[in-house]
Amino acid sequence: MYIKEFEVRWNDIDANRHLANSAYINFMAHTRMSFLWEFGFGQKTLATHQIGPVAFYEHMYYFKEVFPGRPIRVSLEIAGMSKDGKFFEFHHNFYDSDGKNVAHCEMMGAWISMKTRKLIELPEHLLKIFDTVEKPKSFRILTKEDTRKFAKTPKDLG
Repeated sequence: MYIKEFEVRWNDIDANRHLANSAYINFMAHTRMSFLWEFGFGQKTLATHQIGPVAFYEHMYYFKEVFPGRPIRVSLEIAGMSKDGKFFEFHHNFYDSDGKNVAHCEMMGAWISMKTRKLIELPEHLLKIFDTVEKPKSFRILTKEDTRKFAKTPKDLG
């Protein structure tokens, strides 16, 4: 499991004086990019291959408020990936300074070509990097259908 620690800053707080929803999202995005950079997906690699990660959704579950003055830790686990690396699912947990799990997020995304603006498979040598990353027992192989499970059409909405 990958972990990143953050200071809860004044601008991370909302009108209720606790960690704002936008701060959770920013902390997760920073954690994901730090994780990717550490595993060889830095700006140079992304630019060379003209690819970038794109988020489909982030589903948040909040358990306890977080206040400024103490650090927060954000974890990342690879919960799933398609065989070609095109789709990925990351799970994040937020821990307070006592180690208590205060929030959870399920995030799904994919890789996009910066040239064509379409979803693409990862090049084989980049896909192999993910073979070296520890995965939880619940890890699963994703399909395109997994990315559509929350999709609604206008007809579905009435």
